[in-house]
This record gives sequence, C-alpha cells and structure tokens, in this order.
Amino acid sequence: MPIVAPESLLLLSLIAVPFLGSVVAACMPADARNRESLLAGGVALYGLLVAIYLYQYIGDGQTVRYSAEWIPAFGLEFLLRLDGLAWLFVMLVLGVGLLVVLYARYYMSDEDPVPRFFAFLLAFMGSMLGVVLSGNLIQLVVFWELTSVTSFLLIGYWHHRIDARRGARMAFTVTATGGLCLLCGVLILGHIAGSYDLDAVLAAGDTIREHKLYLAALVLIGLGALTKSAQFPFHFWLPHAMAAPTPVSSYLHSATMVKAGIFLLMRLWPALSGTPEWTWLIAGAGVCTLLIGSFVAIFQHDLKGLLAYSTISHLGLITTLLGIGTPLGVVAAIFHTLNHAIFKASLFMAAGIIDHETGTRDMRVLRGLRKALPITGTLAIVASASMAGVPLLNGFLSKEMFFAETLIVGGNDNWWMSYAAVAMGIFSVAYSLRFISVFFGKLPDDLPKEPHEPPRWMRFPVELLVLLCLVVGIIPGISAGPYLHQAVEAVLGAQTPEYSLAMWHGFNLPLVMSFVALGGGILFYIILRKYFTLQQRADVPVLYRLSGAQAYETTMLRLTSSASLLLKWLSTRRLQPQLFLMIAAMLAVPYLLVGPIPLLKPAAFADIDPLFAITWVVGCACAVTAAWQAKYHRLAALILVGGVGVVVSMTFLWLSAPDLALTQLMVETVTTVLILLGLRWLPRRLPPKELQDGLQIPRSVWLRRSRDLGLAMLGGLAIAGISYTVLMHPQPDSIGNYFLARALPEGGGTNVVNVLLVDFRGFDTMGEITVLSIVALTVYALLRRFRPAPESIVIPEQQSNNVDPAASQTPAEQFEHGHLHIPGVYLRFLLPFMGVIVVYFFMRGHNLPGGGFVAGLIFSVAIIVQHMIAGTAWMEEHIRLRPLRWISWGLLTACATGLGALAFGFPFLTSHTAHLHLPLLGEVHVPSAFVFDLGVFFVVVGSTMLILIALAHQTVRSRRPQAGAPDTVVLPKREVL
Repeated sequence: MPIVAPESLLLLSLIAVPFLGSVVAACMPADARNRESLLAGGVALYGLLVAIYLYQYIGDGQTVRYSAEWIPAFGLEFLLRLDGLAWLFVMLVLGVGLLVVLYARYYMSDEDPVPRFFAFLLAFMGSMLGVVLSGNLIQLVVFWELTSVTSFLLIGYWHHRIDARRGARMAFTVTATGGLCLLCGVLILGHIAGSYDLDAVLAAGDTIREHKLYLAALVLIGLGALTKSAQFPFHFWLPHAMAAPTPVSSYLHSATMVKAGIFLLMRLWPALSGTPEWTWLIAGAGVCTLLIGSFVAIFQHDLKGLLAYSTISHLGLITTLLGIGTPLGVVAAIFHTLNHAIFKASLFMAAGIIDHETGTRDMRVLRGLRKALPITGTLAIVASASMAGVPLLNGFLSKEMFFAETLIVGGNDNWWMSYAAVAMGIFSVAYSLRFISVFFGKLPDDLPKEPHEPPRWMRFPVELLVLLCLVVGIIPGISAGPYLHQAVEAVLGAQTPEYSLAMWHGFNLPLVMSFVALGGGILFYIILRKYFTLQQRADVPVLYRLSGAQAYETTMLRLTSSASLLLKWLSTRRLQPQLFLMIAAMLAVPYLLVGPIPLLKPAAFADIDPLFAITWVVGCACAVTAAWQAKYHRLAALILVGGVGVVVSMTFLWLSAPDLALTQLMVETVTTVLILLGLRWLPRRLPPKELQDGLQIPRSVWLRRSRDLGLAMLGGLAIAGISYTVLMHPQPDSIGNYFLARALPEGGGTNVVNVLLVDFRGFDTMGEITVLSIVALTVYALLRRFRPAPESIVIPEQQSNNVDPAASQTPAEQFEHGHLHIPGVYLRFLLPFMGVIVVYFFMRGHNLPGGGFVAGLIFSVAIIVQHMIAGTAWMEEHIRLRPLRWISWGLLTACATGLGALAFGFPFLTSHTAHLHLPLLGEVHVPSAFVFDLGVFFVVVGSTMLILIALAHQTVRSRRPQAGAPDTVVLPKREVL
C-alpha cells in the first residue's frame, strides 16, 4: 500500500471526525446536554487545531492533498486539497462552528432533543468542509447536496412548528434544484476540460471560455451557486429559514451554507470569468440582490428577519464583486466574506440573546434594552456599526473596496453600478440603525419575560466576534493580511494584484461615497421613524406585490394540481387498467423509438426435440389454466403456477444450466409456500354481479376481456420474439467466453456461475442481498399493521358438534396425543437431514452447482417444512428463530469480506484463493469468496424466515380454551424473532 503523508491523513480527518462525531452524538442520551456540547465542541476544536497546524504548509505556498481511488473506471478519485482559499473557509466553518456550539449549549431548552441537534450540526459541518476541501468536481457536488440535506434537518429542527417545516421544505427545494443544475454544469465542464480534477479544470480556463458549451455550463453552474447563496430571484427562501433555532441561523446564514455558493464562484473564477456573459449573469444577479435585500431589510419587524435580508444584501455585494471580473474585485470579495461572517454571526447571536431573555423579537415592542442588557447592547451596537460600514471597523474596509471597484466599472461613463453601491450603503445604514433602535428609549413593562443579561459563556462568542471586528478594522494588515493574501493567491495565482489593507488611504472618491452612504442612511432612517412607529403590517413599500415566496408556493401548488390531474387521467386504483397501460407502453415505446425489430430466420422444426416441445406445451397449458382458474380457485391457480416454475427449471436443466435449474426449483418451493400462507388473507372472490343477479354478462365486459387477452398474447409474443432474436444473434465476442476463460485462474473456481456472482460481480450481489433484506423488513413491517392487538381483539371460533377434536389441534399436538405418528418421525429427522444437504451444496458451490444462495433456500425449505408439520407455536417453543440476527450477520460478513480486501490494498470484494494442506484431508481449496457466500447464505435464510414469521403469525391460533372458558381464540402474544 502507498504511504500517506501525515498531513494528508490530518486533512482526511478534518472531514471524517465531524461525521463520526455526528453518529456518536445521535447515540447519546437526551439528558446529557453537557456531554453532547462537549463532544461537538471537541470536534470543532480538533478541526481548528488541525487547520492551524496545516497552515505552515499553506504559508509556504504548498497545497496539502489526499487522494484515494473512488471510481477508477471513470477516472474519479476521492481527492482533498487544501490551499489558501480552502484554508480560510475551513477556519470560518470550524471557528464560527466552535462558538456556535458554545452558544447553543445555553440557548437550547431542556425540552429540546439536544442529541439530534448536535448530530445534525456536526453532519452539516462535515458536509461543508467536504465542499471547500474537494479537489474533484463530482465529489464537490456530492458534498454540496449533503449540505442541502443536513441544512433541511437543521432548519426544520423544531418540526412541530408549521413555519419551520415550511422553511425547511422551501430551502431544500430551491437549493436541491440548484444542486441538480450544478451537477449538469459540472458534467459539461468536465467534458470540456477532459477531466473532473479541479486543478485540470482551473488550468483549462481559456479552452472552457472558447468552447461552444461554455454558456450552458456557466448558466447551470451559476444557477447552483445563486440558489445556494440566496441570490435574486432565489433569495426568498432565506428569510423563511429563520424559523430555525438561532444557533442554526448564526451558523448557516453567516459563515457556512450561504457562503457555499460564494465559495463556488471564487473557486471556479479562473475557469469561468472574464467574459461578458459572466459579468451580466453574476454581477447582474448580485446588483439586484443587494438592492432588494437592503431595501426590504429596513421594513422588517422581526430582528432575525432584518438580519436575513441584510445577509441577502451582503451576499449580493460579494457576488457583484466577483461578477465585475477584476482581480481587485476578487480581493474585495474574499475580504468582505471574512468580515461579513464575523459581524453577522455576532448579530445573529445577539438577536438570539434578546429573544431568549425577553421572549420576543418584534422590534415594534422592543425598546430600551440597553438598560436591562448593557453589555449585550454595547456589543450589538458595535457589530451593527460594522455592518453599516462605520470607520475603524472591519465592515468599513471591505465596503470601501467595493465602492472603489464600482468606480472602475463606471470609468467608461457607465455609473449605474456606483449609484447602486451608494444606494445599498444608504439602505444598510438605515437597517443597522433600525436594529440599534431596540436598545434606546423607555424599557416597556409588558414584555413576555423580564430581560436580563445572559449567562457569561453564552455572551462570550459575541464578545470575541466583536473584538475581531475592532482588531481587523484597526490593524487589518497584521490581523487578516497574510491569510487574505494566501486565499487571493489560491484564486488568482500569477494575476494577484498589488493591494493595500490599511485603515486610511487618504481622501478619495471611495471615501466620499462611504460618507455619503453614512449621512444618507442616517437621514433616510430619521425620515422613516414615524413610518416604523405607525406601521402594523409587514408590507414593504413599492415591492410588497413582488413576493418570491408566493411565487414559489404558487408554482408548487400548480405542480401538485397538474400531477393530480395527470394521475387522474392516467392512473387508477384498479390493477387491470394499470397493467393494460404498462403492457401497451412496453409495446409502443420501443416501436416508436427504434422501429420494427428484424427477426432472424426461424429454426427448422427438425431441430426441435419433441420431448422439449411437449414440456413447454405442458408449461403453457399450466400458465393459461392458472390464469383461468385465478378467477374461481386461487389454490388451483397457485399449484398451476408452480407447475410453470417446474417447467422453467426443467428448461434450464435441458440447456445445461444446473445452477439455474436448482435455484429456480428452490425459489418455486419457497415462494409457493409463502404465497399459500398469504392466500387466506385475500378477500373472498365473488362471481360478477350480473351472475349473482341471474343476468347475462354484458357484451362490453366480453369485449374488454377479449381486448385484454389480445394484448396479453401480443405482449407475450413480442417478448418471446425479442428474446429469440437476442439469443440467436451471432455473438463472436460473447462476454460468456471472457468468464469461461478467467473463472478458474482469476476466480479460483470451476463453477462459472458461482464465481461470477461472488467474485466478478460481487458488488452487484452485495447490492442484491441488501435489497433482499430491505424487502423482508418491509414485508414484515407491512404485515404487522394487520395484526390485531393480542390483549383486546379475539377471533370467534366456529361452532360445530360434528368436528373431530383432533382436527383443531396442530400436527405437533396430534403427535403428542397419539393422533398422528408418521409426521413426528419427519419432525425429528428431516431438519438435520436437510442440514447435511445444505452443508453439501454450500461447500461444493465454488466448483460444482450449489453455493450460498441455493444452500440458503434449501435450509429455508427445511424451516418451512417444520412450520407446516409442527406449527408456529411448537417452533417458537423448540427452535428460536432470530431472522434479524441472520440478516445482520449476513450483511456484516459480506461487508467484512470486501473490507478485508481493502485492508490488503486490493479493490473492494476482490477474491483470493488459498490452498491449505490439512492432515487426512490433504489439500483444501479455500477461497475468500467462501466467506462472502456465507454472508449470502445468512441473508437468504434470515429474509425467508422473517417473511415466514410475518405470514405464519397471521394464521396461528393458540391452544383450545379450557372447559368453561369463553368460546374465543386469542392470537399469540409473543413474537420470537
């Protein structure tokens, strides 16, 4: 195995540890909130320390990498890469995440299921780290969708609330749809670049921009980024996500989820930017977003609603900077991303403290909080000032850089972006003053709670973040300069421009624009104060009719109604019309797509063996008779269907396929008995209403049945013709020759079918036994719904004075009382005898017909025979069936076989054959596929037993009641699994 560098393993642990911590947190008890918060905080702290340690490589201009084979057939690797940009986002994800965990420890209520909260939070943290560290585009999309799923769980954490469910559903629908667009765009991008490796894609920027599919890739990737970062016209989902707990809002909507789209635009900037299409799409969406978000934020009455729209506005600012397409625009975008995460996380936490301590977030009733919360109020005022762009704070520096970049765009007498930037600055000052206003005035007496300062450590994250606002604002070159430079170099490389991070750049036009925005914002707020006092509704002037959420709800409603209408037209609860449509489509669609299929010349009748033909005449007669008998006698129809299965088994044997014949025969035996157990629970078949009334069946009924018969015959003939054509078509390079030649030297067995299943297609077999397990569990879960409650529901027993007392006893009871003798012999000797047969077929399976699947079916038949002879009650008393354990051990054994191959440096489920020399036995052939086949055996037996128990329990009755007892029979109370 290749030696992996320690720093690469540390890089892998950055993603692995949060997911592992999520599983551990989910398993912790609900009353261990201290341990859960310590676990989540420890995970975030570990990642933070690892990132700090790895900075020594980033500072030297290196890129830390980790790679492992993922899907080598498609040239895909699981690739992690840590450069300056990824490192900065990792620090944001983990640093803010650690503070959010500490804050959530005091914010969450004792009634909240805290283990679930921290499990979701850690899973989201790992998903976000996967996005920023992915070095492969397909892998990035996988983690991208994981962030959508985990954010859905976090936003809908309080699922008992309608607004939380609605907000989670809306966020997931929009972002997951964008993720689908992103996947399509990434596939196009990889096709253009010839690789999905991120380094190769970034190096192929000129090729990508000149390709005819560039615009399609740009639009699709842009949709993915804009939906995730809540950009116009997809901005409406973010305010509704504020129904999440405040720690979630502080984390997702300041430093992580909404920054994922921004990160994607930064990451792909070298490959996609530099074209008019990029500027119009990205910058255009950004300008619309920053204006709409900042204007709507002013008129919000909810503290978190105001912060949500302000977040939308600042995300629009960053998107605009990236869309401008200049290197200095990228510098400003990365710097403002860092600043926004710092002051917005502190503001969300401050809003959560206000809500936690006062019981409300309504700014129409909140005022004078500075008297009750002096420290929190001071911190919130400083953070709001940073959001407004006040000098000496970090927000002022990046906003001034934004003004400077808009002036560059307006150098060609195109000043509209500069005007939009100033307008956004005015609006941001106004809504910042609106937020600050809750701390001034007279403290109301009718608040839901008596406000007071929160616990010391609940306020600590806000204090630390506000301190960073001051430090970065006063000494930006020392505090943030080196890290910003590494991030900028990771994006721009040789195009990195000269720039200066300083608190003072002299009197210039960007400074004038900043002061105009400050003064204009203060004046605008003063004008609107009376409006805020009188306004009782949440309508926004001018834009109140443009509701993105309403458009979303209308679209979803139209889709639902259209689907219902389509379902009404094309579907029905009756099985017969569904089968008619399915078979008609099966015949029509291939014909329309490929046209008539040319059939080969039929084989001469002289080549057909008469005995084989008679066998299939019997099979066809059984099938037709079964279809006829199904209307009148289900048991007879089941027996005839079994006859068809026997004919198929004989056909496999005739065509030299003993493995298939044996498997088919065992499957027919097992399924026939299981269906037999379920027949009595089907509704009683009644003759048509016309016959019940003594009337003649109408002609329309006969026409419909004739139509169905014709369609069924046509469908059967079509399938037969296609099968005949495929089988008789000359195949010089048949894949069968490949397996015949390699089964023994590479798979270590002469039974090609078994080697194919457990070696060449072992992963496919692994999926099949997993599906089989799921089916068994589903059958059991569905049938449990129909089991009456054993304590309250009883089944009346039929009365009859002429019934033999032994007739109501089980075979085991009859044997005990001397009524039945021969089945008792079978009961004692049949199971061990069939066990020997099972071992025989299992051990020979790699070289001769047999194997784990066939052996499992034979053992299942042995168990079924015991049920038929002795009854379920006797089986439960004498043979403890544990099907869930059989299934679990089977899946674990199969997985362990594959992981064992990985441990020795081979692909998953690679088979190895050992030849052991044992005393007396001599040379013994022991393939590793034997262990995998053992897992298949366990799963087949466990699944069959579970379905058997589910069906048999429906028919079992307890022993007859004693004399004097009520004339009823109670269902068994105990279910032994």
